[in-house]
Amino acid sequence: MSYDVVVLTDPRYINPQKQSDYIANVLLEDRLVLEALQKQGLNTVRKSWDDPNFDWSSTQYALFRTTWDYFDRFSEFSKWMEATSQETKFINSKKLINWNIDKHYLHDLSLAGVTIPKTFYVEKGTQITLEKAYAHAVEKLGFRPSTFILKPCVSGAARHTYKIHKEAVVKHEAVFQELVAEEAMMLQEFQENIVKEGEISMMVFNGQFTHAVLKIAKPGDFRVQDDFGGIVHQFEPTQEQIDFATSVVHAAPELPIYARVDIFKDNDGNWALAELEIFEPELWFRLNPQAADILAKSIKSTYFSISTKDFSSQL
Repeated sequence: MSYDVVVLTDPRYINPQKQSDYIANVLLEDRLVLEALQKQGLNTVRKSWDDPNFDWSSTQYALFRTTWDYFDRFSEFSKWMEATSQETKFINSKKLINWNIDKHYLHDLSLAGVTIPKTFYVEKGTQITLEKAYAHAVEKLGFRPSTFILKPCVSGAARHTYKIHKEAVVKHEAVFQELVAEEAMMLQEFQENIVKEGEISMMVFNGQFTHAVLKIAKPGDFRVQDDFGGIVHQFEPTQEQIDFATSVVHAAPELPIYARVDIFKDNDGNWALAELEIFEPELWFRLNPQAADILAKSIKSTYFSISTKDFSSQL
């Protein structure tokens, strides 16, 4: 059997034995995308990315949706992705995924004129203390709040993310040294407005804004993800917010077919980018099922209206 598109998830969400609201949402979101693609006449199936029995050359494209174990299995996932890219093409493209999977991409967007939080990178294996790294961030980038965020450059779901007050830097030295020995880390100026006002997630498909949600952290926390008790509301953005989000996707190395643009008011009162997610973001289709149809139509028109000759030239 050959397929037009395989929708990718992770093994936890293939016939899960336990049920929860979280798992139910994952299954619903994947089903909405699968059905939308099928309505476009595309032969589609859903598979775990690590399925050892699936022939990846049997599909024209693989669409990353809920591969949310990749950052816990990053070495294995990276090898799989490299091998599989020789057998099929990815949506979004491998070029975009490789760029977006590492948060150094924020620096690239900053150079392209996108406002981002003040960010200081510490590369893997760098011999530096956390106290010295913070001092450099203050001196070179002008960190102002007395609190900053420490997190890995490859991460998701707030993995190894710490909110640190400058007086408590020494207490986090051991964990910082353990982390930076294994992976690149980043310090970001803490953004007061994310806690006060929340973070807006804007869904943009093939350059077209579709819908948005507002994520608000629970009292006493700074993480807006619902995994940590954050509250999510449907949100009607202003034209200014929509324009900012679309300008971000157009600043990427190529226009993504799907993207989630997380924005907030920074400490200077400007709209700024928290994350540009174009690999496997949650896209909140359950709040706007019609957006799945927009994505499917974009995939059909972009990838399946080209000739076989054009397709071959892209391999």
